[in-house]
Amino acid sequence: MRSPGHSPTSAELHRRRSAVVARGVSSMIPSYVRTAGGGTMTDVDGREWIDFAAGIAVTNVGNAAPKVVEAVRAQAERFTHTCFMIAPYEPYVEVCERLAELTPGTFEKRSALFNSGAEAVENAVKIARHATGRQAVVVFDHAYHGRTNLTMALTAKVMPYKHGFGPFAGEIYRVPMSYPFRDRRSGADAAAYAIAAIEKHVGADSVAAVLIEPIQGEGGFIVPAEGFLPAIAAWASSAGAVFIADEIQTGFCRTGSWFACQDEGVEPDLITTAKGIAGGLPLAAVTGRAEIMDAVHPGGLGGTYGGNPIACAAALATIETLRELDLAAAARRIAETAVPRLLALAAKYPAIGEVRGRGAMLALELVVPDEIGPLGPVPDPAATAAVARAAHEAGLLLLTCGTYGNVIRLLPPLIITDDELDRGLTLLGQAFAASETTAT
Repeated sequence: MRSPGHSPTSAELHRRRSAVVARGVSSMIPSYVRTAGGGTMTDVDGREWIDFAAGIAVTNVGNAAPKVVEAVRAQAERFTHTCFMIAPYEPYVEVCERLAELTPGTFEKRSALFNSGAEAVENAVKIARHATGRQAVVVFDHAYHGRTNLTMALTAKVMPYKHGFGPFAGEIYRVPMSYPFRDRRSGADAAAYAIAAIEKHVGADSVAAVLIEPIQGEGGFIVPAEGFLPAIAAWASSAGAVFIADEIQTGFCRTGSWFACQDEGVEPDLITTAKGIAGGLPLAAVTGRAEIMDAVHPGGLGGTYGGNPIACAAALATIETLRELDLAAAARRIAETAVPRLLALAAKYPAIGEVRGRGAMLALELVVPDEIGPLGPVPDPAATAAVARAAHEAGLLLLTCGTYGNVIRLLPPLIITDDELDRGLTLLGQAFAASETTAT
C-alpha cells in the first residue's frame, strides 16, 4: 500500500493499521472510505473517488442501496442470529426460492447457503464427490476459486494466492482454458483440446466434477470462445460428471444477464454464487439439481453463520432491486457506452492488446507492443501497474488482475450514472496518458 501522506486522516489511520493489521492483508488505495453510494466513494479526508471496482463485483445495486439498508435494519430489529441448523427462519427459505427461480434450468432445484464464495465452491465439490462417488475435480488454466486450502488447489495463480501455503488438496487436475487472445482457437477446437487432456490424464470415469468460471475473473476476465462452454458442459454430462459453474463474480446481472451461463444456453448441474447476491453482506450459495444436492445426508452441509438472517434479508432486497431497476439491462448499457471508449483508447495506445468482457465486466489486456513470446503477445505488468497507479492518483478506483498481472478490469456498480461513468472513463484515458508520459 502506497504512502497515504496526501490525506492527513488516512495517514493517521494507516499508522494505526500498521500497528495491528497483519501485513498480508493489503489494500489497493492509500485512502480510507467514509461513505459510498451510486458510482462514487468519499474517503475520510473528503476526497471523492469514481468507483470502477464495486467491492470486486459485490455492490452491483450500489453501496447502501435503500431497500438493502431498510431490510437489514428491519431484520436486525427482529433477530440477528439463531443458526439455521438449530432454529430455522423464513428468509433462508425465501432466498433459496429466489435462487430456484433465477438460476439457469427448469429442473427441480435445491440450495444451501454459506458465507463466502470459497465456501460455496468447496461445498459444491463436496456435493459432487458425494453424489458421484468419484474424487477427481477438473479445473482450468487461469482459474480463481478462492483462498481456502481446497480452493487454493483449484486456483491456478501462485502469487499471491498460493505462494508458501502448501501442501494443497489432491485429486485436482488442470486443463487448458479457451483464451482467444492467446490461443487463437475456436471454441470447438479449444474444447476438444481440453477434453482430450481430461480423458488422457484423468479418465472420464474418475471425474466427479468439472468446475469452471463462465468468464474468468482474477485470471484476467477471459471470455472463452463461443461454443467452448457448451461443449465442456456436454462432455461432463456424457461422462457422468457434475458440471459446476462458478458464477461468483459473473452472477447477478454483472454481465448483462442474470448469469453468464445463460448467454450460451448452458444449464449447470450446480452453480455457485456470492459477491453480488446480498448488496455487500456476506452470503453465498450452492444451487443445483435436486437429485445431486439431496444426495448428501442430513447434517452433511451447513455452518454456524451460513445463511445468516440479516444477510438473507439483504439478499432478498438486492434481488428485488436488481429486478425493479432491470440492472441486467443497465449492465448492457454500460457496455454500450464503455466499449467504444475503450476501443478508442486501444487505437491510441498500442500497449492495449485487447478490449474484452461482457456487460459491466470489462477488461483491457496490456502487452509490450510488437513483441511476441512463447505465450503470444508479451504481457506488460509494469505498464498495467503504472496505469492503475495514475488512475488512483486521479481519483478513479479500478483493479488489476490476470495470471500475468497485465489486465485492467472495470467493474462499476450497475447503478452508476451516465455522468459518473463518463467521468471515470475520462480519468482512465488520462491515466494512460500520464503513465505513458512517466514512462518516457
